Amino acid sequence: MLKKGMRVGFAADHAGFPMKENLKKEFQSLYPDVEVIDYGTDSLASVDYPDFAKKLARAVQSGEVDFGVASCGTSNGITITLNRFKGIRAAIAWDREVASLVRRHNDANILSIPGRFVTLNEGVELMKVFFSTEFEGGRHRRRIDKIDEE
Repeated sequence: MLKKGMRVGFAADHAGFPMKENLKKEFQSLYPDVEVIDYGTDSLASVDYPDFAKKLARAVQSGEVDFGVASCGTSNGITITLNRFKGIRAAIAWDREVASLVRRHNDANILSIPGRFVTLNEGVELMKVFFSTEFEGGRHRRRIDKIDEE
């Protein structure tokens, strides 16, 4: 699914920071021809997840990046914020099947991983599944087209 020259953005708050850093490192190893852009945070110091979610959402929305990966403690707060933006389909995944389904059925463009409830190794596996799964289209396209409100 990922191609040479694509860009993927990463964002997290303090609770998702260790997950983000591990995912970035593994991503760069797995996909050396895809550019990584980090939208923060850059430490374990307490921050507000909307600040970083908004940067990532705007980047995906504008085409600055092709996909995103996000993390906060539960992934709920960051995902709620991301999904406030038109065209953003951020989805929380906690196991391989969910990571596959959010791509196949929901055409998710941002993967959100709960930093406090998924191990670093599990996070990498979720990311691999997400980025190796194609959107099925068909009946799912019709549903996706009904999401955004004007």
